[in-house]
Amino acid sequence: MKATYLLVMGALTATPAAAQYPDKPVRVVVPYAAGGLPDTMTRLVAARLTEMFKQQFVIDNRPGAGGIGACELVARATPDGYTLLVADVGQTAINPALYARLPYDPVRDFAPVSIMGTSAQFFAAHASLPANTLAELIALAKAKPGTLRYGSGGIGSLHHLSMEALNGPLGLKLIHVPYKGSAQSVPALLSGEVSLALSALPSIAQHRAAGRIKLLAVNTLKRSTQAPDVPTVAEVTGLKDFDYPPVIGIMAPSATPRAIVNLLSKSIAQAVRNREVAQRFTTLGIDPVGSTPEEYAAQNRVDRAKYAQVVKIAGAKAE
Repeated sequence: MKATYLLVMGALTATPAAAQYPDKPVRVVVPYAAGGLPDTMTRLVAARLTEMFKQQFVIDNRPGAGGIGACELVARATPDGYTLLVADVGQTAINPALYARLPYDPVRDFAPVSIMGTSAQFFAAHASLPANTLAELIALAKAKPGTLRYGSGGIGSLHHLSMEALNGPLGLKLIHVPYKGSAQSVPALLSGEVSLALSALPSIAQHRAAGRIKLLAVNTLKRSTQAPDVPTVAEVTGLKDFDYPPVIGIMAPSATPRAIVNLLSKSIAQAVRNREVAQRFTTLGIDPVGSTPEEYAAQNRVDRAKYAQVVKIAGAKAE
């Protein structure tokens, strides 16, 4: 039997749970429907983990209600490493700001394991909009307050709050048009139903190439390697901390043995840096990360503070 050890008080101490882990299939709960971005990237990572551990990492899709049900399920699961949660900022930071009460606590109930990846989102405008840059959009919005409409995946979605993080501080008075999912906002933009939307590049690249839309800015601190010609919001506006990408990672129930958390973290990092997985991530518009538990916990703290502020500015309330 392979042994796994921790250095405790200067002595090597065996950790039987980690030494045998995993000796049965691992359930990975995804709070989104099959086929979406979090689901697709998780399946890529799960396939690598299955190869590495010689045990199945089985995807369990639990969509709906902003992932609240999925989070509650994992929070109440036995903390043995055999039930894991895929989470993004919706579950870790936005829900706590939107809801007065939740059946889970993102800090108390979960142990961060590793960030799988992040995805830059682009501010896209309809081709007919008389603004070709973010600076021109800002000038147009201020000249015609309350006339420009933007689409999002719903109230409290990352797309909604990223827009409001721009809208509120700059006093643009853009009109929010919420849809039932982010997949509906791009067709609305293409049809001219709305003038603006936020999207990952793979969903809009072909439309940009065809001249149907134009990209004004990216919602990350650094320019995207996939579209380096598109400036960041910070470059144009001076909003220095403007950084609102999806941060998608894996968490475990809070009492999961640390040795198992560390083992999973290192294995996930290895999986996302695998050449084939990393290339597929890039195709999906994802930047592979593979963080430590400490780095993921630190990111969650930043995100909770950031989205709490934006929710307050936007006056967003859960539907």
